[in-house]
Amino acid sequence: MRGDRVCGGPRAPLILRLAWRNVRNDRLGFAACFLAVLTAVVMVGGNSLLVAGSAGEEDLDGVTGILILSAFVSGFVSVFVVAGMLGLHAVRRRRTWGLLRSIGMTAPQLRRLVLAEALTLALAASALGSVLAVPYAGVAAGFVREVGLAPVDVPLRITPVPFVLAFVAGPAVTLAAALGAARRAVRLKPLEVLRETHVQQRILSLPRMGIGSAALLGGLWMADEMARMPVKEAEPMAFGTTMTLCVGVGALGPVILTGLVRMLGPVLTRLDPTPGRLARAALLTAPGRVWPMVAPVMLTMALACTFLFAASTEAAFKGITRTGAAAWVAPLMVGSAIVFTVISVVNAAAVAMADQRDSLRLLRQIGALPAQLVRTVCWETLIATGVGVVLGTAIAALSLSAMGKAMTGELWFTGSLVQYAGLLATCVVGGLAGTLAATREARRGPLLPTSTPR
Repeated sequence: MRGDRVCGGPRAPLILRLAWRNVRNDRLGFAACFLAVLTAVVMVGGNSLLVAGSAGEEDLDGVTGILILSAFVSGFVSVFVVAGMLGLHAVRRRRTWGLLRSIGMTAPQLRRLVLAEALTLALAASALGSVLAVPYAGVAAGFVREVGLAPVDVPLRITPVPFVLAFVAGPAVTLAAALGAARRAVRLKPLEVLRETHVQQRILSLPRMGIGSAALLGGLWMADEMARMPVKEAEPMAFGTTMTLCVGVGALGPVILTGLVRMLGPVLTRLDPTPGRLARAALLTAPGRVWPMVAPVMLTMALACTFLFAASTEAAFKGITRTGAAAWVAPLMVGSAIVFTVISVVNAAAVAMADQRDSLRLLRQIGALPAQLVRTVCWETLIATGVGVVLGTAIAALSLSAMGKAMTGELWFTGSLVQYAGLLATCVVGGLAGTLAATREARRGPLLPTSTPR
């Protein structure tokens, strides 16, 4: 029928069918986004169930505030990671959108298609996540009781509010991130599909640059104010400062990444000339593709170091040693968020490096050895991970130093090198695992893809 043709104005059912076909054809990209939304819904729903269960219980008054803060941190991380993953997905879908525009799809039709794809993914992930939130809450409640933070079991009350919150949060965050992707899609000109899509023409939009600059300046102002605050107010302010700085650095991330890669490039090419040069070129040509792999590492290091080392700094200032249940307060507040970000490191590394498979096959055709390709993708991952570690550590160090100045009058804090090394190793191993798994077939398999998209 005429109304079913793309150029004639597809009816809503055709848009939905096309969205479902796209979801099935790009399994890796949509699976990564699905996992990010699913994990976010599970955390939001599970933490909401714990808060609802502990509310009103006199024996749990001490742990309710910890659970509320843990839920807030989890929500913050969920928004950050889901938005980053959908941004990466938008970069990967650019060529498909250009093709659709070239065959006559109008801007409103393409916008509806992008939103329909996001809504399909979000509803499926939210439905499954709401179910999995119950066993997650049960495991978390058992952990709280086991380590002694709660004198009694945290009851799980199956009430509608946590599920409504979780089910609404998934589609809301996904659609908010998809709106940005839709804006980029409709700005594509039909002939842009003929360009080399791996080269990013514009690193940052002006609105994103403005938001990032405002958040970064706001975080620096908060750190300066925190250094002059009373001790009781300094520790909560440290958490807010870290989150604000994460937002600012996250928005400006691709520009920061490009600058750091240009600084490290000469060193890398001297250490390993050919693989190092290839890794540097890949990072510089598409920083928007690489940044979603950097952001979870930055979040992991910034949040974990701030929460864990703030507790140890306060204990050192007061001259006490935290043992038993008190030692588990900081890990509980940030634990679920750290698990989420570590999963996101593996997830983002696999998706980001999957786009390199055609380039790796081309390098093999012109004589590159498998060992050289392994070093190339490993260097690229290590640089991305290293940038995330440096940025996250710098954010945490700034917040902690300001908090230490509020306590002692000097820029000071204390922490555990063992904990820091564990966080660093987890991020590096997770990133390398995702990268090597995603590129294994391209490095060692057939020189041509074994299958093509339908």
